[in-house]
This record gives sequence, C-alpha cells and structure tokens, in this order.
Amino acid sequence: QVQLVESGGGLVQAGGSLRLSCAASGIRSSIDVMGWSRQAPGKQREFVANIIPGGGTNYAGSVKGRFTISSDNAKNTVYLQMNSLKPEDTAVYYCTVTTSATYWGQGTQVTVSS
Repeated sequence: QVQLVESGGGLVQAGGSLRLSCAASGIRSSIDVMGWSRQAPGKQREFVANIIPGGGTNYAGSVKGRFTISSDNAKNTVYLQMNSLKPEDTAVYYCTVTTSATYWGQGTQVTVSS
C-alpha cells in the first residue's frame, strides 16, 4: 500500500519561507515523477512543480524563481523549498508520486499572512 506523508506546512508572514517534505512508502516500482500541487480556497487544484529522478524540474510560472523542488531518490522523498511567500500562495499543498499510477498525499496547509 502506497502512502505519502507530508510535513512542513504552517503559518508564515508574507516574504517568509517554508520547506515542505513528502516521504513515500510502499513504492514497489520505479518512480517516474514526484511533485507538488496545491488547492486554494474556492479554486481548482493546480500544478506547482515536479521533478524526475534524473533531476529535471518543472515549475508553474507563478512560483518560478521563488520555489525549489528537490528529491532524495534513495529515501523516496521530495521537498519543496518555498521562499518569498505571498498571500496568494495560501493553499493546501499535495505531494504526488507517479509510477504506473499517480498517488496523492493527504495535503498540508500553508497559510501566508499579509
């Protein structure tokens, strides 16, 4: 049974930083992509960033230059370093892992106050 456990969310003032972590367990095949999505109140879930095992990354335009995704492949763990946070970054952040299927974490709340 695949399980994704996220941590690191919280409340921060605008301009501050947070680091999210997501540890995947129960993975029985190779991981193709690990990533993060988010859902703000009243909005649809949106892509934030992803990373492949070779290190290639992709970012949403709204976070490029402020967020950095990284991973520890040996630990099946993905991180999201979020700097220069803005109130519009407030959302529930979800970790995703794609193997033959895509798995989602339970989400962690990030709140940025102005």
